[in-house]
Amino acid sequence: MGRRDAVSRPGEDGVGDPALHALDELCVQLAQSIYDLTAAKERLDELARLRAAGTSWSEIVQNEDRPLVVETITAVLADLGETGSRFRREEARALHHERMSMTRIGELFGVSRQRVSTILRGQQPAGDRLPGPPRAGL
Repeated sequence: MGRRDAVSRPGEDGVGDPALHALDELCVQLAQSIYDLTAAKERLDELARLRAAGTSWSEIVQNEDRPLVVETITAVLADLGETGSRFRREEARALHHERMSMTRIGELFGVSRQRVSTILRGQQPAGDRLPGPPRAGL
């Protein structure tokens, strides 16, 4: 069963469904994040080998190609946070459009009714965003 089969009812193509579009974006972002984190893990293994061989941390960091591993991880977290939040907002809007109460949506999402209201309005408090540099791949 493909991903689209899992989220669409038979006969529905999902056109005009913002939640489905956000889900697709999240799937793409997750695949990119897995790729980036796999490359970061390989780089971390290399850093560990260099350190075990006696290379100083200052030499390792100064010779490390950009973006640094920590920059990559920060960017991945920021990208997933942003894309995940967009999906959560569109999913909440779809549920609300299907006449689910904000209280019930909050119960399902594990947040307060007031937080659901904020999500539905499309507002995202600054504390919900992960800081980080612009998107950088390895």
